[in-house]
This record gives sequence, structure tokens and C-alpha cells, in this order.
Amino acid sequence: MLRMEIALFLVIAFVAYMYFSAEKERNALHRTFSVLLVTVLIHLVLDGSTVYTVNHLDTVPGLFNDILHRLFLGSMVVVLFLFYQYIAILVQEETGKGRQLDWPARIFLIVAVLGNFLLPISYTVTTEGNYSSGPYMYVPYAAVAFYLLLCSGLLTLNWRQIDQKKRSAIGIALVIEFVVCVLQGLNHTWLISGMGITLMTLSFYLTLENPEVLRAELVEQKMSMLYLKSQVNPHFLYNTLDTIRIQAQLNGDKQVADLLMRLVDFFRLSVKVDRPMVTLDDEMELLEAYMELMCCRYPELNCAYDIDPDLGGAEVPNFILQPIVENSLLHGLKNKGYRGDVTISAQKVSNERMEISVRDTGSGFVEGKKAAIDAMLQSYAKQPPKLTGNSIGVLNVQKRIKLLCGREYGLNYTENIDGGVTAHILLPLKEDMK
Repeated sequence: MLRMEIALFLVIAFVAYMYFSAEKERNALHRTFSVLLVTVLIHLVLDGSTVYTVNHLDTVPGLFNDILHRLFLGSMVVVLFLFYQYIAILVQEETGKGRQLDWPARIFLIVAVLGNFLLPISYTVTTEGNYSSGPYMYVPYAAVAFYLLLCSGLLTLNWRQIDQKKRSAIGIALVIEFVVCVLQGLNHTWLISGMGITLMTLSFYLTLENPEVLRAELVEQKMSMLYLKSQVNPHFLYNTLDTIRIQAQLNGDKQVADLLMRLVDFFRLSVKVDRPMVTLDDEMELLEAYMELMCCRYPELNCAYDIDPDLGGAEVPNFILQPIVENSLLHGLKNKGYRGDVTISAQKVSNERMEISVRDTGSGFVEGKKAAIDAMLQSYAKQPPKLTGNSIGVLNVQKRIKLLCGREYGLNYTENIDGGVTAHILLPLKEDMK
């Protein structure tokens, strides 16, 4: 039996090596899986140790044996709690719903660990092998039942909102753990609990945390980011040049020169930076060049700025504001003859977060459009990169923010009470160290 525990440990150790050496996002889901992998390794070491000590009761000191067994089953409870945490975070990312069951899960964890270390422990000796028994054995079975129930509830209640691959992986993992637990309960000498935990871990790794899949997704998102950055609306270029031509006829060379300089500034700024993150000052310089040209083209269009001066050095993803502002003009103010206001603001939300908002006084969303945009932004990971269409800027900005900043950040829209819409961009507050 000890050979099986050694084999399981080596399998998870190899998985951990592959996982930690792969490029991946540093978000809550992957941090939880990282902790889970380390905890499972510790659990399997304790599993193998107890398999040996329980079958050598005559040579291993009783107190040492008791401590090892309590640590072993205590680590099992922690592993099950981490499985719940992983599934809860995954469901939250898929659905956008809060994790309302975290407090019961944490309270049970504390109670179970205390029960594991306080309840009496004993050992049963048989011809087929020895195993631990006594009241403390109620703890792991209760933990399996409780956390499997929580996970099954999350899966059932959010079945249609979870990606098919993810819900299949979760369902298979839960069934595996349930079957192994039942077999262990019916055959106490089998000592196969580590097999169930290993198979659950492998199920998540191969289907949800596979580094090759994550790397492919990362490459796909980076290609989308590069495409968005290189994309320049030809109509914007042609119309701006036409504006310059008209102004050359109506005005002197100075205004033509000024317009041409702003146009040159815009293209120079849009292509000079090859870093994915820039300072807010750099991003605003590009946006201001763009808006000066648009306000000249549409004299009844007004632009205002409300930028916290302390945020000038904060890092933001490169080239995310111009597509959002352009979207406000084309889908909000165009229907009003480009008459109205656009206000760009950037403020601290907390010591760790900032929000950039783009508010317009346009015509707002047509019926059903906001729900469609919200659904697209919520399910951004399931959306293929868009190379054409009205929502290319919105979707790709969302994908880039999630990629560069983490899944807890991103873009969303609200409707203004007095008309128009506001785009909200939530970002981490990090200073450029250069």
C-alpha cells in the first residue's frame, strides 16, 4: 500500500513542477490552485507516513502515531476546503455572483480541525491490515460530505452559466471523490483516500489548469492585443485629412499646421510605445491628441478632463482609452449630430485600485443593447477575438485588461440618469517604477 502513496506523491510532484514552471495569470483562481498543489503534496507525505506507522504499532511510539494521524486527517480537511475554494472562485468568475457560502465553509473548517485534534483516536488491527478508528474518524467523512454538498450545490445552481468543459471537470472530480470515499468507508483497510484527492487534483489540472492550454489562451489574447494596438480606423484618417483640407481653404496656414501637428502627434504616440503597460500621463497624451482632432472636426463636441494629478505615474494597459472614447462618439453622440459632451475622469477607488471613466451625453443604449454588451463583457473569455464588428474595441479592451491586470479588474457600462452612458474601467493602482 505504501508504494501507492509514493507513486501518487511523485505524480503530484511532477504536476506541481509543470504547473509552477509554466507561464500563467497571477489571479485568485491560480493562486488557490497553487496552494492546493502544495497542500496535497504535504497530505500525501502524511498519508504515506501513517500507512507505515499504523501497520507498525508495536514499534512506533503511540503519541507519535497519534500526532501523524491527526495531522494527516487535518490536512485532508484543508485539502477539501481548498477544493471548495477553487470551485467557488471558478463559479464566481463564470457567473459574476458573490461567494455567499465562504463563511459556512470556513466555520466548518475550524470546527472540523478542532474535532480532528480533540476527539478520541484508536486503532483496529486485522489480518488484512491496520487502520485508525474511533470518534475522530467522523471528521473526514463529515468534511467530505459537507464540502461535496457545497460544491455540488454551486455546480447545480449555476449549471447553465458555467462553461461546459469546466462544469464537466468539476462534476467528474466530485463523482471521483464521492466514489473513493464510499469505497474507503466500506473497506477500511484499503487506505485509498489519497487516490481520490490525487485524481481530483489531476482532473482540475488536465482540464482547467493545463499550462499548454493557458499558454495558448495567453498567446491568443496577446495577438488580439497587438491587433487592436495596430488597428487604425481608415475613416478617421480620411475624414481628418479632409477636415484639414477644408480648414486650409477657410483659414490660414497656422491652423492647418496645428491640426497637422496634432494628427502627427496622435500617430506618433500610438505607435512609439511597444510596452503593454504605460503611465496614465502617456495614455492621456495620446487621448488628448485624438480628442483635439475630433473636437475640431465637430465644433459642437466638447471634451473635459477630471484626472487626479497623483495618478499621472500609475500604470495602465496601453491604448485602452481611445477605443472606448471612439465608441462613445460613434454609438452615443453620432445620433445627436456629434453635439454633446465627453468627460474623462480618473480617480482613486482605494489604496489598491483606481477607476477611469468615460461619460458621454449621447443617445444611450438602444433597447436590449446594454444587456448584450454586459453579457459579452462578462463572458469575455468565451468570446473569440474580434477582428471586425461594432464591439471590437470594447471586447478587446476587456480581454487586455483581464490579461494584464487580473480577472478582478475590467470594463463595465452604466446608463446615466440624465442621458448617455458611462464606461467604467477598474484597474490596479501601481506606479511605473521606471
